Amino acid sequence: MNKYKIITLCGSIKFKDEFIKVQEELTLKGNIVLTPNFFNRIKKENIDDKTKEMLDEMHKQKIDMSDAIFVINKNGYIGDSTKSEIEYTKAQNKEIIYLEKYCM
Repeated sequence: MNKYKIITLCGSIKFKDEFIKVQEELTLKGNIVLTPNFFNRIKKENIDDKTKEMLDEMHKQKIDMSDAIFVINKNGYIGDSTKSEIEYTKAQNKEIIYLEKYCM
């Protein structure tokens, strides 16, 4: 049995500051935290469809390795990619934790 819970953070990368804060808090509570990739030199709109598909697949593989996901839904915002990740997580019967109370 693993000693530490593995949690993947999901949500819009426009909430980068919240991701960093939650990652720190969850880590200090004894969790292993997996995050999406953040890019400083490349804008989201400049990523081609093939690369976006690859990044989405990689993120779902992180979910596969996790015990739970933590959804960064600041101001209630959940985009299409995050909705897809939530549905994927539900299909795997894994725990879903939300930053803000949310019912889907």
